[in-house]
Amino acid sequence: MTRIDNKVRLLKLMSILKDETDEDHELNLDDIILRFKQAYGPELKLNKNSLKDDLDHLILHGFDVTINQEKDGLPKYYSHQYRLFELYELRMLIDAVVSAKFISKKETRQLTGKIKQLTSHQQGKKLHNEIQIDSSIKSESPFIRRTIHDIHEAIAERRVITFQYGRYDVNKQFNLSHEGRLYKVRPYALAWANDFYYLIAYYFEADEIRHYRVDRLRNVEVLSETYPYEGFDVSKYVQSTFQMFAGDEEWIKIKFHNNLINVMIDKFGKNVNIQRHGEDHFILSTKARVSTGLVNWILTFGSQAQVISPPSLIETVKTEVNKLYTLYQDN
Repeated sequence: MTRIDNKVRLLKLMSILKDETDEDHELNLDDIILRFKQAYGPELKLNKNSLKDDLDHLILHGFDVTINQEKDGLPKYYSHQYRLFELYELRMLIDAVVSAKFISKKETRQLTGKIKQLTSHQQGKKLHNEIQIDSSIKSESPFIRRTIHDIHEAIAERRVITFQYGRYDVNKQFNLSHEGRLYKVRPYALAWANDFYYLIAYYFEADEIRHYRVDRLRNVEVLSETYPYEGFDVSKYVQSTFQMFAGDEEWIKIKFHNNLINVMIDKFGKNVNIQRHGEDHFILSTKARVSTGLVNWILTFGSQAQVISPPSLIETVKTEVNKLYTLYQDN
């Protein structure tokens, strides 16, 4: 005859309720005993009164146990229904992980598996992700998780970090920039933009704030050197930096067709400065970093967007439009 320690029995009971019950799945005492015997063998001796005492003990100490008895004389059914996350919240977390390009395929599987463990097995089966993402666009870097952890620690402790940085070439080979020399920065924040994680930091060598794709960092090292607190508006930086390209910030005005109003609100928020211009257009005024990223963003709207100011941006857009025209003129 097999027996188990009282503490082991209590922990196993809590595990059974967490893993196998929820608002749609309940177990009576016979079901619970069966689960114990499946785990410890058919010779296990269990007393129902002891299990009842264990259930009362769990309830007394704040563990959620819902008891359901439809009629007197029928067996009681037990379930653990309170969860830290609702099912739809877990689904959103999984969708975010699957959609994130900076997370490798291996880490995507690991993270989604852990998220599913935050609910019962039956509910976890419902968390099959419906977002179809081309796995070829997921990051191949195996260092992302550790890199993000180290940078978060450095930001919290205001410690300087160094790293190497690189990009892919036309042969799909990853090459380190600046011949592999180390970048030394003060890390200010991590920002998620355009489906990638970016490190926003003060770069010592250039004496300016820059941003770096986290999946392109290599050999990140947190130094003992610290730096004083510096106020930094992360959201303002990200909003003004189109497509995360660097550039000088200045006021711009762009005329858009009315059917793009929701696109602009999604991009800038409801407080963005917008003025009607005739029946079919509006003018958006905002501060932005004038850069290649900004120009490319404007061109995505074709003839539905017209730069009003500054003159330098107008000329840059004109130049790009002429290049496009020349490109197709001979075809």
